[in-house]
Amino acid sequence: MQTDYLNMLLGTTAPLSLTSIVGAMLLSFLLSFMYASVYQWTFSGFSYSKSFIQAMILGSMVTCLLIMAVGESLARGLGILGTLAIIRFRTPIRDPRDAMFLFACLGTGIACGSGLPLVAIGGTVMINAVAIFLHFAPFASRREYEGLLRFLSSKSEEDKQLVDDILGKHCESFSLIAVRDVAQGTAAEFSYHIQLIDPAYQRELLNALRAVKSISQPVLVMHRTTIEV
Repeated sequence: MQTDYLNMLLGTTAPLSLTSIVGAMLLSFLLSFMYASVYQWTFSGFSYSKSFIQAMILGSMVTCLLIMAVGESLARGLGILGTLAIIRFRTPIRDPRDAMFLFACLGTGIACGSGLPLVAIGGTVMINAVAIFLHFAPFASRREYEGLLRFLSSKSEEDKQLVDDILGKHCESFSLIAVRDVAQGTAAEFSYHIQLIDPAYQRELLNALRAVKSISQPVLVMHRTTIEV
C-alpha cells in the first residue's frame, strides 16, 4: 500500500529521451506557429499586438515543457501549480476570440507534452480550418463597412429629417453619437456612426450630403485595421 502511494506521488514514468523532448517542443512550436499565422491572416479588429502573437507560440511551448516535467507525478504537478499560483497574469484580453486562440495554443502544448501528436495535429488542423471558415462565412464581421460621418448643419427638424432620409438610403444602420455647437452656436457639428449597405456608397453618400445647401464639410472616415510594427 505504501509503495502504491509513493508511486502515485512521485510518478513511475521513465525519463524522457532528448529526442522525445526536442521533438515534442518542435511540434508544439510548428503547430502554434500555424495558429499564429491563421490568427494574423483572419484578424479583423482595429489593431493587434505583436507580443500577443509571440505569447501564443511561447505559451504553447512552455505548456508542453510543463506537461513533460510533470509526467505522472502528483508531487511535481502540485509543485508546479503552486509555483504558477505565485505568478499573477494581469494582462487583459479584450477580444474573446483572442482568448480562444490562446487556449488552443495551450491545449496544443498539453497534447504535445503528453505524447499525443495525433491529437495535437488533428486539433490544430480542425480548429484553424473552422477559424478560416468563420472569417469568410456570411455571418462574419462586416467591420469594413462601418465608419464615422461628420458634417456641419443647422439644428432644424427639416435638416435632420433630410439627413435621416439620405442616411437611410445609403446605410444599413446609423446612429447619432455627438452634437457640438460651432460658429458661436449658429450651427452644429453632427457625428454619426454608420454602417454602409455597400462600401461603394461612400462617394454617393458624400455627394448627396454636399448637394444640400444647409450641410457643409461632410467627412467620412471608414474604419481601417491598423497593425503594430
